[in-house]
Amino acid sequence: MDEHPPTPPPERRREDAVRVIGDRWSAAVHEVKDFLTRHRVPYRAYDPETSGEARELLDAVPRAERGELPIVLFPDGTRLDAPSRAELAEKLGHATEAAAPFYDLVVVGGGPAGLAAAVYGASEGLRTLVLDREAPGGQAGQSARIENYLGFPDGLSGAEFAQRALEQAHKFGVEVVVARAATGLHADGHYRGVKLDDGTELGAHAVLVSTGVAWTTLDVPGCPGLVGAGVYYGAAAAEAPAVRGKDVYLLGAGNSAGQAALLLARHARTVNVLAQEADFSERMSQYLYDRLRNTPNVRMRPQSTVTSARGEGRLRRITIRNVESGDEAEETCEALFVFIGAAPQTEWLGDAVMRDERGYVLTGPAVRARWPLERDPHPRETSCPGVFAAGDVRAGGVKRVGSAVGDGSVAIQFIHEYLADR
Repeated sequence: MDEHPPTPPPERRREDAVRVIGDRWSAAVHEVKDFLTRHRVPYRAYDPETSGEARELLDAVPRAERGELPIVLFPDGTRLDAPSRAELAEKLGHATEAAAPFYDLVVVGGGPAGLAAAVYGASEGLRTLVLDREAPGGQAGQSARIENYLGFPDGLSGAEFAQRALEQAHKFGVEVVVARAATGLHADGHYRGVKLDDGTELGAHAVLVSTGVAWTTLDVPGCPGLVGAGVYYGAAAAEAPAVRGKDVYLLGAGNSAGQAALLLARHARTVNVLAQEADFSERMSQYLYDRLRNTPNVRMRPQSTVTSARGEGRLRRITIRNVESGDEAEETCEALFVFIGAAPQTEWLGDAVMRDERGYVLTGPAVRARWPLERDPHPRETSCPGVFAAGDVRAGGVKRVGSAVGDGSVAIQFIHEYLADR
């Protein structure tokens, strides 16, 4: 059994936490744990192969009623079998459908930029909805620790940052829909429509695209089939308790990788941090680099990368290559955390707005080639009037939490100008 923080207080009964029953190395179990983690829901995970308590819990469910694993048991006595994100969200009390068909502003993506825009938009009178396919917070919400955000000298976790922003959004009446993805965007006169993965559509006077970026996958033999079964992308918080006493590997040299390594080091026996760079300080903040070097069970291994992964049903071994000499060695590995960069999540936009060769959304003067109106495009406005972009998804955006918050906040000014122009 692995127990996920935040740990319930001592007086809380074990039944007061959500319980997840399923194969420790199942990708479906990992997805459930990651979803609960990002929504700050305390849980305990049980593997029937290794836990007598898990088998007792399964035996308590009549075999004729027992569905596919994982089974998720809730404190109120109800359960979900192999739940989807939407089913989990609904059970946890989150909205998965919009309350109305039309809004002043629809924000697609609930990361720092999207939440900041929603707070400022709603506080200034715009009926605002935020749509997020997973959980508010975006990539920043998965960060083990944010330590250089102005006003928080002791730092805060990504989950705490997301929760604070979400509470602030709710305070101003922002409607938040989770576990629902945007699949298309179109314009008809002053109408802007966002198509959803359930076949419905949300209408709006203005749309803000703030879908951020997703972790770049490691394209080497063996890795795709082991995602969630030993290979993880940005999921250190969900999996850290399960690596207690183990030797784990982390690939990446940025700040997100560094913070994840520090979190894993609190649980794992050793954390081997691999990076192609000759010097970790090339991409990592100095304070973080110094902290890693002074953590006894963290091993910094520069000029190293992973070229293959092996295992039947779960990760067992990886091949590590020295990028300078070309020498390779196979090492035993039960968990590999990958932080090797990110790519924009903009495929759903199709040809609705201009994007650069990497998929980032173009705004302002960069869209003149396809700009249809006599007036100039507003800063942060895309090639489709009334559709704006902010945060990491915007071409030229600075990949920092503070910059994303500022970008989303500034976008609201130009959305107001657009609405006034109409």
